[in-house]
Amino acid sequence: MEYVSTRGGSRAVDFEGALFSGYAPDGGLFMPQSIPLLDEATLRRWSHLSYPELVKELCSLFIAPELVPRSTLNDLIDRAFSRFRHKDVVHMSRLKDGLNVLELWHGVTYAFKDLSLSCTGQFLQYFLEKKQKHITILVGTSGDTGSSAIESVRGQQSMDIFVLLPKGLCTQIQELQMTTVIEDNVHVFAAHGNSDQIDDVIKELFADVDFSRKYNLMSLNSVNWSRIMVQIAHHFYAYFQCAPSLDTTPLPVVEIVVPTGGGGNITAGCIAQKMGLPIQLVAVVNSNDIIHRAVQHGDFSASEHVKATLAPAMDIQEPCNVERILWLLSGCDSHLVKTLMEQFTASKSLKLPEDLHRKLSETLRSSSASDEDIVRAMRRCWEENQCLLCPHTAVAAHYHYSQLDSCANSTPRCCLASASAAKFQDAVLRAGLVPQLPPEITALTAMETRCTALQLGEDWARVLRERVAAAVRRWEARRGGSVPPGLQGGGGQVITQG
Repeated sequence: MEYVSTRGGSRAVDFEGALFSGYAPDGGLFMPQSIPLLDEATLRRWSHLSYPELVKELCSLFIAPELVPRSTLNDLIDRAFSRFRHKDVVHMSRLKDGLNVLELWHGVTYAFKDLSLSCTGQFLQYFLEKKQKHITILVGTSGDTGSSAIESVRGQQSMDIFVLLPKGLCTQIQELQMTTVIEDNVHVFAAHGNSDQIDDVIKELFADVDFSRKYNLMSLNSVNWSRIMVQIAHHFYAYFQCAPSLDTTPLPVVEIVVPTGGGGNITAGCIAQKMGLPIQLVAVVNSNDIIHRAVQHGDFSASEHVKATLAPAMDIQEPCNVERILWLLSGCDSHLVKTLMEQFTASKSLKLPEDLHRKLSETLRSSSASDEDIVRAMRRCWEENQCLLCPHTAVAAHYHYSQLDSCANSTPRCCLASASAAKFQDAVLRAGLVPQLPPEITALTAMETRCTALQLGEDWARVLRERVAAAVRRWEARRGGSVPPGLQGGGGQVITQG
């Protein structure tokens, strides 16, 4: 299995190359050169597997055994899921009126990203231990990615992670889950800007080929293929849990409703479709509705401003993984994708070609939800089921309720639950409900915190370059047996709260 850039300007790489690259050198995203097609017999056999077993089967299709032997792969995935609180790792809640909610948030940080990032962290450590090298991880986060990425690599001497969060645009709990991790290899920055501005500076550093190579830069955002690969399992597990029977031919269709921000999870669903899984995908968004407009009208254009909503992890106007979807639907036409993405980068505006828009609207349904819609869905789910939904999951529930109320669709449906409601107290209170906080989250407010502020007008790229260089010097000094004065610790301001 080799991986190629969606823009066609980079040589093919193996899984290790894609894992350590993030963005391809030509600015594109890595995708498998071919998508395995599963027959109905395989799907029926897989329908009896647990979630971890599905992850193992799927990863084995995309990672050559010469790189990671199957027994080792199984061990890495078992280790990745060892810290999850639920015995099944994920859990399907079957609620009133056909509302099936697949809870993907039983990991350390109470977010679905723990699933893919815990595996990715294990894959990274496996290769780094073999080669005795150091990497620098750059992560921009709109909420949950940062804390999940930190937990996946914290304390690892062969990796330094630099996380940029948008100050004031994450919830307090999301921010504390990042700033309370006091480890030498963890560096958190609170940027006075939005998620798209953070992505811009990260892209700038990756585009500096000399800097990127010198410091072994990589990303754990959903640009990283490893995350997409693991997330394919969400769709297979959801399908097998909700399909009425696999004894029929053709196999029944299940509708999977995906809260969508950067587009990683919906991309994984598109790949699952290509693999032969009979699912209908629905991308649901909040008021930042660029994906909804692209599906409905072929209008892939960023709005003038990102709108702050009750579902902050979806407050994104430049969903990078749409590039992967367009590449898939265009028949892997890298020349077309490169042209389209360069146009979007230059103008933030793009009208999809008619044929490509038609394929997109055939592949995806879409819906958007306002804050009022989110609140109503959260309240209804509680009143009917005594189940608290996070605001992102409520965007999916809003779609379910709208279909239910209009009697529009009798297809079995599964809503992917991306986070625990415990992380979003403001939204829970806005819905007139009472937050339920586990002790691990309550304890955060009394813990020591550390982060560095990035002010508007400051040269964020320069600050990051300097801090990355210092971290690598510290690692090199450790290998030599001593750490020079001034290079101890992760840097940043330390504040003791409570």
